[in-house]
Amino acid sequence: MTAPGPLDAPVLAAVDIGTNSVHMVVARVSANGRVEILEREKEMVRLGRSGGDMKELSADAIDRGVAALRRCKSVADAHGAELAAVATSAVREAENRRDFLDRAYDEAGVSVEVISGFEEARLIHLGVLQSLPLYDERVLLCDIGGGSTEVLLGREGSVLESRSFRLGAIRLTERYLSKDTVKPKHIARCRQHAQAMFAPFALEVGRTGFDTVVGASGTIETVVAMVLADRGEGGGARTHNGERIRAEEITAAVERLVETPDIAERAKLPGVDAKRADILLGGAIILEQFVQTFGVDEIVFSDYALREGVLLDQARRRAGATLHHLRDLRRQSVEHLMELTDEHPDHSHEIARISLRLFDEMTPLLGLDADGPQGVGEARELLEAGALLCNVGVFISHSGHHKHSYYVVRNSEHLAGFTDREVELIAQLTRYHRKSAPKTKHVEWAALRRADRELVRRLAAVLRFAIGLDRSHTAPIEDVAVDTDGDAVRVTLTPRDGASVELEAHSAELRRGLLEDVIGRPVEVDIA
Repeated sequence: MTAPGPLDAPVLAAVDIGTNSVHMVVARVSANGRVEILEREKEMVRLGRSGGDMKELSADAIDRGVAALRRCKSVADAHGAELAAVATSAVREAENRRDFLDRAYDEAGVSVEVISGFEEARLIHLGVLQSLPLYDERVLLCDIGGGSTEVLLGREGSVLESRSFRLGAIRLTERYLSKDTVKPKHIARCRQHAQAMFAPFALEVGRTGFDTVVGASGTIETVVAMVLADRGEGGGARTHNGERIRAEEITAAVERLVETPDIAERAKLPGVDAKRADILLGGAIILEQFVQTFGVDEIVFSDYALREGVLLDQARRRAGATLHHLRDLRRQSVEHLMELTDEHPDHSHEIARISLRLFDEMTPLLGLDADGPQGVGEARELLEAGALLCNVGVFISHSGHHKHSYYVVRNSEHLAGFTDREVELIAQLTRYHRKSAPKTKHVEWAALRRADRELVRRLAAVLRFAIGLDRSHTAPIEDVAVDTDGDAVRVTLTPRDGASVELEAHSAELRRGLLEDVIGRPVEVDIA
């Protein structure tokens, strides 16, 4: 679900025609480049199959590709969307690509632009910057397709260095791993080939350095899913965006694929997408050799890639959109969702301010670790997001709006830069900002990991208390101070000039129950 966006913003559609599959995204793109996803389509067509140069598209592959584009065009037309389509490795290399391009235009009504490897990498980078808060960082990006792998070093939307390698999951599978019996020597040759391709560019990147490494593609997402399944995490996640996996975990996933040579059995491995089981080992070896050759310790996954980059580029060309919102992606996306759905955003801002002030004063009492899934820094950011979004369900109905807020946050496409786990935790905070405290009979809360259940409980306690401190919706409190020296925890309110805070003090006292349970001490409210 997405909350209503600006109705005057254009609806655009972008299609990425790859070697393995055709992806489409339909979205409303605002003047500052913010993307509100309306619909997605994905279809595996296997346009290209070759261990070397993909010199020709087969007749049946062209048929599949054109049929997929017809369906994409129908979806775009249903939304009244202006459509842009780009083709990559398989079409780029094919000597008969004109046959495909002409049929796409004549039979599907789609004008396809064949883009270079450099342009492909640039657009992937634009897409990634919409899903992860990395605008100011030096990002090393790897996108593994069916026919090629794009590696880019970029910063602030600009490409510093880029290479497109004829090294893809299908290409490597056809060249080394399509034998009836794949032997250790085939795996070794596959690894050597990938390493030899990457090595020269790795030396260049090594001289410049990088801050964060991002992976984008179906192959990398499947490896991420395998790693999360091995950790016992990620089951049922709506997205793996923002998940981080380590180099040794990638190696372990590759070894698991090597030890499962039968394609049908490989498709049953936890986390594996059965539709790509036949080409997954080749793609996973590319990822393994990428992290080893470039000296990567950890990789973060982005579920935005080429198609989202095409969308943003399309909008910028069309209306001069900017990338400024990417500088503080997570905060901006929270603010945007709040502005779309909250009837009293000033009240939500005040709740967030007081929540953070209480959090800072009470951190030692909340039992949060400096590191780990309940670390102080992450907890503070989640609390702020939950405070800003706790009332987004009011536009559905005031009665039970805490439950509506959970639904809106959990299913919104607007919270860019957050992992699926973080979105769930923010949604849970909005769920428990009023009424019932978390209980094991609540299915969503009970499904959390133990540490996350406790984190939600502690942050919700602070949020509920803070909400009482703006009961009049007039922001009458200048500051709060917390004294922990006595048996009770004393919270002292400093009013703004001339303001009465009696109502706020009374309301906070009514909401202190969960906070007292969490810190194990009585809470008293005073007025300075």
